[in-house]
Amino acid sequence: MKDVLVIGGGIAGIQAALDLAEMGIHAHLVEKSPSIGGRMAQLDKTFPTNDCSTCILAPKMVDCARHPNITIYTLSEVQEVEGEAGDFTVRVLKRPRYVDEKACTACGDCARVCPVVRRDEFQMGLSTRRAIYIPFPQAIPQAYISDPADCLGKNPIVCGRCIEACKKKCIDFDMQPQTIELPVGAIIVAVGMETFDPVALSEYGYTRYEDVITGLEFERLICASGPSGGRLIRPSDRREPRTIGFIQCVGSRNLKYQRFCSSVCCMHATKEAILAREHIPDVKSTIFYTDLRASGKGFREYIDRAQAEYGVEYVRSRVAKIEQDAEGRLVFTYEDESGLPRERAFDLAVLATSLMPGPGVAVLSQVLSLELDEYGFFRTNPFSPTDTTREGVFTCGCCRGPADIPQSVTQASGAAARAAQYVMEMEGIQGT
Repeated sequence: MKDVLVIGGGIAGIQAALDLAEMGIHAHLVEKSPSIGGRMAQLDKTFPTNDCSTCILAPKMVDCARHPNITIYTLSEVQEVEGEAGDFTVRVLKRPRYVDEKACTACGDCARVCPVVRRDEFQMGLSTRRAIYIPFPQAIPQAYISDPADCLGKNPIVCGRCIEACKKKCIDFDMQPQTIELPVGAIIVAVGMETFDPVALSEYGYTRYEDVITGLEFERLICASGPSGGRLIRPSDRREPRTIGFIQCVGSRNLKYQRFCSSVCCMHATKEAILAREHIPDVKSTIFYTDLRASGKGFREYIDRAQAEYGVEYVRSRVAKIEQDAEGRLVFTYEDESGLPRERAFDLAVLATSLMPGPGVAVLSQVLSLELDEYGFFRTNPFSPTDTTREGVFTCGCCRGPADIPQSVTQASGAAARAAQYVMEMEGIQGT
């Protein structure tokens, strides 16, 4: 049988690759980042069970790396697709890591001597990394990467400290980009999503007030592997907050930005409010929402539990603006359900930013000749929801619309089944 290309190494792409591999079909997993794992790797817990996110994800990442039917290409992007369904030729550009990923033991000696300090993207900019770094402790491949935009050791060598410190001699600044040609019978697109940049909504004061953060930044603060070691603190003074205000629908359900509902934000904020109470027993959390979207299994019960056991308050209102008072607290201005203006002060504000198509979706739609829907996600067949508008190309996860982790995994298995069915049928046709 022909191989299958999986574009995107998040939880959806990983699940699709594993399902294909278990069916005896070789999967080529292409990921543009230095490691597979995607957004799920940045989460602390998952709702509604509050299971450790990494504890679920990391074994799947390791299974991907070890499976003989899966080949992983990190720092790679699809540049061109030729041919037709059942006989695609895909050209993939693999950027250099400047570190031999097979020889690297992730000892960290190189990073310890690196003089260049940069904001850590994985930690949402809340901490720093070196110019040579490993994205996160469970990264696959388990190898360091040198950022050419920051490193002082590229041509000509100005620094070279990492080269001297590496006992395995893994670092090679002469590495060049590679173009890899892959013949495949079907393609699965699972490139995930991006989050809305709340800077555009100046009324919330994001970046103007240090204690206004996004949901993903909250995830890193509360995670044991995060910049504060799992201690929930206010960025401004590193003290524990006593009151937290969560604002929903930031950038979504908005005629100016994203008209759609992101579907997962109500449960995401509920989970974060529960975790906040587990970290700080006397913290009080208030969630300002438009409508409660709790349609999944156990979701309504999760909200009821948050109210009854963790004291989470839900206020149906849109916050108009956030201002900072003389004491440094954040004052929310909003209307209550009767339409009367209200003000409440909080120590920390958490913005539930909209899930939206990333730039990779628009680019891939051109490369793969796929149609997008009115919101910029991949258009799918309503009667076969993993099928795109091009035969032999399937999709799953957040690039086809906002979805939570269980939905993304289910869609990934469905896309893998459709791709497997397709290449098996094509093999049968060609065999006859």
